Amino acid sequence: MANDGTLRGIRQAAELIGKADALLITAGAGMGVDSGLPDYRGKEGFWRAYPHLQKLGLSFAEMAQPQWFEKDPEMAWAFYGHRRQLYRKTSPHAGYQLLRRWGQLMPAGCFVVTSNVDGQFATAGFFVDQILEQHGNIHLDQCTKPCVNLPWFR
Repeated sequence: MANDGTLRGIRQAAELIGKADALLITAGAGMGVDSGLPDYRGKEGFWRAYPHLQKLGLSFAEMAQPQWFEKDPEMAWAFYGHRRQLYRKTSPHAGYQLLRRWGQLMPAGCFVVTSNVDGQFATAGFFVDQILEQHGNIHLDQCTKPCVNLPWFR
């Protein structure tokens, strides 16, 4: 059970949100973890899903670089394809809907800034023009060398 300080904080946050004109949502890996997605560095994170990379001495961040599509395309597509498939079959948890509803009630709406690449905010019904995905979106492909100006959905 929450203590009095926590309850006061929750009430104060609710009052402030109720008076706001807009809602800015910032989210990182924790938002996806609550939907059942692994994080990157935790004990059950993505690193454990790729023991082959660990054997090669490659970190998750090193493997996430575009040069692998030229250097070892099979490994690059396997790495991204596995994650893309996982993200597509995972449903956003109820917290996404709660935030979306709160944003819809705001006179000026809402905006999302996320470091997640999973596309869960769009899947939950947020408009894509309301979402800034700082690290991109795994569901959008783009050329590793200039070929077209826009990414495309795959």
